[in-house]
Amino acid sequence: METKWLEDFVSLAETRSFSRSAQLRHVTQPAFSRRIQALEAWAGTDLVDRSSYPTRLTAAGQTLYAQALEMLQGLQNIRAMLRGHMAGGQDMIEFAVPHTLAFAFFPAWVSDLRASFGPIKSRLIALNVHDAVLRLVEGGCDLLIAYHHEAQPIQLESQRYEMIELGSELLLPCVATAPDGSPLWSLPGRPGAPVPYLGYAAGAYLGRMVEHLLLQTKSAVHLDKVYETDMAEGLKAMAIAGHGLAFLPQSAVTKELAAGQLISLGGALSVALQVRLYRARPSIKGPAKAAAQALWHFLQARHGSPAAETIES
Repeated sequence: METKWLEDFVSLAETRSFSRSAQLRHVTQPAFSRRIQALEAWAGTDLVDRSSYPTRLTAAGQTLYAQALEMLQGLQNIRAMLRGHMAGGQDMIEFAVPHTLAFAFFPAWVSDLRASFGPIKSRLIALNVHDAVLRLVEGGCDLLIAYHHEAQPIQLESQRYEMIELGSELLLPCVATAPDGSPLWSLPGRPGAPVPYLGYAAGAYLGRMVEHLLLQTKSAVHLDKVYETDMAEGLKAMAIAGHGLAFLPQSAVTKELAAGQLISLGGALSVALQVRLYRARPSIKGPAKAAAQALWHFLQARHGSPAAETIES
């Protein structure tokens, strides 16, 4: 029996919806259903009454639900104690951060924190967006930093998680410059002469944002994808080398824009993204680390705390 089965089951007991719980647990509904079935196979009895809607627990399910809450809380407490035995464990704040923000946003943000908040010990866990969110959900980090846009929201239940908006930045269409300082290409391109396009790999968060942006554009944009990767840093290097146009976060290209290595075509083909900080509510995941708690309160006072319902779009 795996602990994630118990976490799935607790979520199902509280939402009373397979589809909603699958969404909150960041798995597909078929995969979520299989995990509930695996738990029932382990228990040797039905835990969910599938003949009713909304979903109800059987008597055995009610018993397991109460025990599961205690077991998961106990495991969280044990994990916290074990981490406390690590040298510097309590003053080391663990951040799960998508790769682009890890390279572009995080270093400057930490520098600013040290100047305003004071010394901070941090451990950066760089992942793709899905895995970074899952890291927070599974209790594998103290804080999550992620982009947010209403067209691509991160689904975190406001009763379990809270959020601080740290700021915003633009996603910009960038190309290399010619020797005279002009852009190598211009938008919107032409049907017979499309602009070579350096795109994100399928499923990448920024890739989905670019797709949304292009769909919202009133006039046709003619692009020919010649390269793709899931890393913004990889796209930036290719754009600087003159291989095509890439949509890049402004924080990732500040120096290159200032040096004239890249130029932003901007205009209607740019979009503002929020940068958000998330954490599990201490009452849900057990007591927060003292250092993480102090940082959260500092940032809450600095940025304000939006209404909880804005976490989940």
